[in-house]
Amino acid sequence: MIRVGLIGYGYWGPNLARNLVEAADCQLGAVCDQRPERLAMASRRYPSVRTTRDAQEVIEDRALDAVAIATPVSTHFDLAMEALKAGKHVLVEKPIALTSLQAELLTDEARSRARVLMVDHTFIYTGAVRKIRELVASGALGRIYYYDSVRINLGLFQHDVNVLWDLAVHDLAIMDFVLGRRALGVSALGISNFADQPENTAYLTIAFEGDVTAHLHVNWLAPVKIRRTVIGGSSQMIVYDDLDPSDKVKIYDCGVDLAKDEADVHKMLVSYRVGDMRAPRLDLTEALQTEVLHFLDCIKTGGTPESDGRAGQRVIRILEAAQESMRERGRMVAIPAERGVLA
Repeated sequence: MIRVGLIGYGYWGPNLARNLVEAADCQLGAVCDQRPERLAMASRRYPSVRTTRDAQEVIEDRALDAVAIATPVSTHFDLAMEALKAGKHVLVEKPIALTSLQAELLTDEARSRARVLMVDHTFIYTGAVRKIRELVASGALGRIYYYDSVRINLGLFQHDVNVLWDLAVHDLAIMDFVLGRRALGVSALGISNFADQPENTAYLTIAFEGDVTAHLHVNWLAPVKIRRTVIGGSSQMIVYDDLDPSDKVKIYDCGVDLAKDEADVHKMLVSYRVGDMRAPRLDLTEALQTEVLHFLDCIKTGGTPESDGRAGQRVIRILEAAQESMRERGRMVAIPAERGVLA
């Protein structure tokens, strides 16, 4: 039986608590939040679970094997580091920390203590994204040309991070998981439409190795909610609409074929291929359930999570470069390679 303490019972914490309680061979041992009304809510839902306003009480509890952290981003590093030093396995909400240096320190600490460190990149555990990765890895799309994504809605405005760190982090985690390529550089433009508030709209263009370009639009100030991604390949193309209730992933057998006119070496003949569309069957298991079970399995087996500390670092390196690019009005900023990876 793996006993887990939860720190943070705000927006995401209740979802984590529910999945921890429902998981086999797992016990939710404690819930921590600084707001009495949130603890009262947790107690009504889980009357047998101990509640506390003191995070240190959870971290230092020797009866707990692991800690799940669902608190503001600015607190992630300190809480996760303290939990690792206390010998706990750690699942931390995205992004893993505020800087890539902090993420690297957490990763090194987890490795030195043989503890599982996992970041809550929830979308990579959805049936849709896992199917897309399978298609890309199999070569079914052919050569990947581009990755284009829109993630916009009205709110929720954050105060400690901008729209990049709130919304773009999801798509960057998906890109990292699906493409399996190193990001080389990023150009970003962003704007805050409200004084003394973080940027609420941003556009990113990311250059990946292998001549793949990704474009991302994120926005807290849109009249509609859109979660749509298009991946273009030489053989097939994918449209992923996370809000589609039935067919989230559609595969289009279409593309462009180029041939040279032998009579005129300077002329290219373009033919368009428009074939069938199909929607593959997807695993409908709740992403967070899959993620929690994966976390628990890694604790049992000593395995490496698919969204481990290094995955968290890669995402933050892109975010840091994007921040620098926004400050310099869209200049392309190189993304440092991972330690041990040649640039």
